[in-house]
Amino acid sequence: MEQELELENKPNKTISQDEVLQAALKLFAKKGYFNTSLTDIKDAAGITTSSGISQHFKTKQAIAQALHENILDSLSISIDDIRRRNRKAAEQLREIVDLLFKLTDDAPEIVEFLLFVKSEEFLAEPKPLLETAAFTKIKRIFQNGVKDGEMRAIDPLLAYTYFFGIINHTLAMVLSGNLPKTAESYQAQAWLTAWGCIVKK
Repeated sequence: MEQELELENKPNKTISQDEVLQAALKLFAKKGYFNTSLTDIKDAAGITTSSGISQHFKTKQAIAQALHENILDSLSISIDDIRRRNRKAAEQLREIVDLLFKLTDDAPEIVEFLLFVKSEEFLAEPKPLLETAAFTKIKRIFQNGVKDGEMRAIDPLLAYTYFFGIINHTLAMVLSGNLPKTAESYQAQAWLTAWGCIVKK
């Protein structure tokens, strides 16, 4: 069970490790990793003493590493569930797009962290996003889609690039406010455009 930290002068309030991570996630997404300090995280989490965070994490880097791992692990688990439920590549990709657009509306900081925060800023040995377990599984969907004849006979990595180029740019435009409506408002159109780039006609 996660340890909880009692705040000085606030004996009824406790701060969990998850609350520290949530506070840091919002700051990293908004300000970037380098522009966020441990003091910023402490204040955002409602911790009154500097030693508060150290009971959960020794450094800002450790916080960012934990967030990176947690988000990619959760995404990997979600992709496993999606692949179990659906046989065709189109169905699997449709559900992944549903997940990303829902996250953009409901938990935008998660998508901002994935799209904008550079892992090389806090990982000692950064692995390219495409080589992580979650994205290896997504690449496999494209490989199977090409092999099964659902997608055009192009390099599966190129198909990935075409497809997620449209999806990710749409999400980035929503997050930046350049597209003023909710992500859901653009989802159907983004899906049709992205899938239309790679579907075998």
